[in-house]
Amino acid sequence: MMKVIQKKLKNQSTLQNQHNKYAPYWAAALVIFWAVGILTIWLDSGGFWKGYVLDMVGPAWNYILFRGLFTNKANNAWTRFFTPKRTVTIFLLVCVAFETAQYFKLYDATFDPWDFLAYVSIIIPLFLIDIKIIRQSEKQAKEQSAY
Repeated sequence: MMKVIQKKLKNQSTLQNQHNKYAPYWAAALVIFWAVGILTIWLDSGGFWKGYVLDMVGPAWNYILFRGLFTNKANNAWTRFFTPKRTVTIFLLVCVAFETAQYFKLYDATFDPWDFLAYVSIIIPLFLIDIKIIRQSEKQAKEQSAY
């Protein structure tokens, strides 16, 4: 029983170390996406800039924020709820809801089917990177616990 507990603690420690190792990179991405999003309001750089860039970076910075990727690993109700798959699913559903509301003119905005591509253009790669890091961490933890 004691060995099982020790292995579990070692696995958690390995997963935590891997998460913390990548946290500064996620934090940098968060700041960059946020800054670019803010710049879409301050700078007028044409149609693509005004029409799609915020739709690209908004879900991306929020994915990093909601997943807690930018900070030390935490194990709490929030982080257990916002798993990678659940987070990306919720965010994509919200994006579809916004576009649907625009389509039905529920608020003053312009429906654009290209927004769907903008929404997924960054958040899906972030999701895939997140999953890859988690799998890599779990693999490393299993290898270490075998010793």
